[in-house]
Amino acid sequence: MTRQRRWHTTAIALVLTGIMLFLLYWMVNVSLTPRNELRKDPPNLFPMHATFEGYPRVLHEQFPYLGTSLLVGLGTVAITLALAAPAGFALAKLRPIGGSVLNFLLLVAQMIPGIIMAMGFYLILNNWGMLNTILGLIIADTTLAVPFAVLIFTAFMMGLPNELIQAARIAGAGQWRTFRSIVLPMSRNSIVTVALFAFLWSWSDFLFASTLNRGGSLQPVTIGIYRYLGNNTQDWIAIMATAAVASVPAAILLVIAQRYVAAGVTAGAVKE
Repeated sequence: MTRQRRWHTTAIALVLTGIMLFLLYWMVNVSLTPRNELRKDPPNLFPMHATFEGYPRVLHEQFPYLGTSLLVGLGTVAITLALAAPAGFALAKLRPIGGSVLNFLLLVAQMIPGIIMAMGFYLILNNWGMLNTILGLIIADTTLAVPFAVLIFTAFMMGLPNELIQAARIAGAGQWRTFRSIVLPMSRNSIVTVALFAFLWSWSDFLFASTLNRGGSLQPVTIGIYRYLGNNTQDWIAIMATAAVASVPAAILLVIAQRYVAAGVTAGAVKE
């Protein structure tokens, strides 16, 4: 029975993986399709007359948008790590009063619809004079990433040996020194996991970008893609080429960090 369940699980995973990979393939296929074949019925499953005309145009037109997305992503990662890592350490090892309530609130925070958060951020950033700015978008994306990051750090750091922390305290190290010299170096997997998810969330964000930075001079690549969509025309070659180019950094990061992510996500399953 166990083997049969495993076979069914494997089959479902293969089907879902095939669907996702086909969507990626179709994105690349459309980006390479000549304009006169876009509306062909039935469409070509393979780019029989492939053309790369969309890519030079996209790299020229979308380069500023890609640069803005990179700045927003790196800023979001930096602030998320700076806030979430100490918070996770405090919840996991210092056990403050109300820690369980805070963990519950962090879970609830992830259930709030994004459109509600976007409306709230619009009012706040408007009062602060930070609409249509990169910093405002970084703050919004960080707020979305921090609850998840704190939960990941808390789960991971709960599995760290208490003996090491107690030994550091006996040696005279304070809480901050213990966190910086002992806990952080041992939390590499969770750091990579949090950094990756925070970057991907900010890199692919459209809701906050369209609400908080639609009129700014520096806009992310999601807004750059949206500009190819009009009421009467849709430049699908440019759209798919931009999406393919924008997927490259995410794909590279996932390939490089996959083993750290797997360890970081599953660390909380093992208790002390």
